[in-house]
Amino acid sequence: MSARPTDDLFVRYMKAFEDSTTHLGACAACQADELCEAGTPIHERFAKLQDAYNARQKQQR
Repeated sequence: MSARPTDDLFVRYMKAFEDSTTHLGACAACQADELCEAGTPIHERFAKLQDAYNARQKQQR
């Protein structure tokens, strides 16, 4: 039995989710929907990867 190939997009998407939720949990500004300077790129990366992953899933249906 061979190992299943790693889904790089999914791994990056889940890491970005983790980074975003970790930052959100520690940042009062981001919790108030006022993205801080440090949080903006973190949340934007998550949103970009989420969109890419969802688009790929939609294409595979």
